[in-house]
Amino acid sequence: MYLATLERLALGSRLKALSDHFYGAVDEVYQVRGARIESRWLPVLRYLWDIGPSSVTEVADAIGQTHSAVSQLSDKLVRAGMLRRRRDPADGRRTVLTLTDQAVSALGELGPIWCAVRRGISVSLGEHVEQLLDAVAACERAVQERPVAEAILAEHSQIMATPVEVVPYSPELREHFYRLNAQWLERYFRIEDIDRVVLTDPEHYILQHGGMIFFARLGEDIIGTCALLQESPGVYELTKMGVDETFRGMGAGKRLLDAAIAEFHRRKGRTLFLESNSRLKPALRMYEKAGFRLQPNIRHDSHYERADVYMIYEKPASAGKTPGAPGRRRRV
Repeated sequence: MYLATLERLALGSRLKALSDHFYGAVDEVYQVRGARIESRWLPVLRYLWDIGPSSVTEVADAIGQTHSAVSQLSDKLVRAGMLRRRRDPADGRRTVLTLTDQAVSALGELGPIWCAVRRGISVSLGEHVEQLLDAVAACERAVQERPVAEAILAEHSQIMATPVEVVPYSPELREHFYRLNAQWLERYFRIEDIDRVVLTDPEHYILQHGGMIFFARLGEDIIGTCALLQESPGVYELTKMGVDETFRGMGAGKRLLDAAIAEFHRRKGRTLFLESNSRLKPALRMYEKAGFRLQPNIRHDSHYERADVYMIYEKPASAGKTPGAPGRRRRV
């Protein structure tokens, strides 16, 4: 199930899907057995059945729904003949909701169905039903103590105040090298055979041949990666640059690019080049600002089907003379 792969990010959607499933199942039972209510009416009707006439605010507070939601549902139940609004005999300034005779009659027939609902859910969920009820109760207590929106906003402020850092390759980051590159390749092009070879074994094709892999980390999240592939002594390709597009504007791409260029200089490299595609305009502008210059022709022995851009890094004047074109690439 796709939503499960999103974990906490889709928690509300997963709970809604479960909620809709339970509502749908009980509505089906109500219809088959001739019950005269709908499952979504239950919290309001049952509360008034158990507690008696109450205001919208009291009902909303008791069942954990917003005042607006309960007010709208109450309007629907009034039109359905299940509720009526009247002045509170004890306080004429206050309006309360009360069950109609029709509602009392309909609810009075539901005992056997409600018993079947309890038993049927236990049969369907098995041992998980008690675990689910305990978990729901714990979640209800937790969100009362620390509202979710408050916690999320606090975390967001902390994230935005955290600088993106660049870290070198380590085995536990291996999966992110594939994930981040596959993400943009599949979005804009396709994963070519050469991509799959390098991405599935970066230790062999990049690191063992004198290359370097960098990752952009924001707190606990890996949001970008790039690599220096050594083609021959002193000649490097900037390759496999991928940044999670949902972190756009965080500066991860520039930090990775700066780190790769700094490593190239540290190694006293002679030539640094890259291949790209003209569709990737934001990336090309970033490369140009960093000192890469567009070449008039594409690389003659490129093995990327998507490559229609060839750029060579020009070192600042203080760093030495502008290099010439690199020699023939080692095939990977």
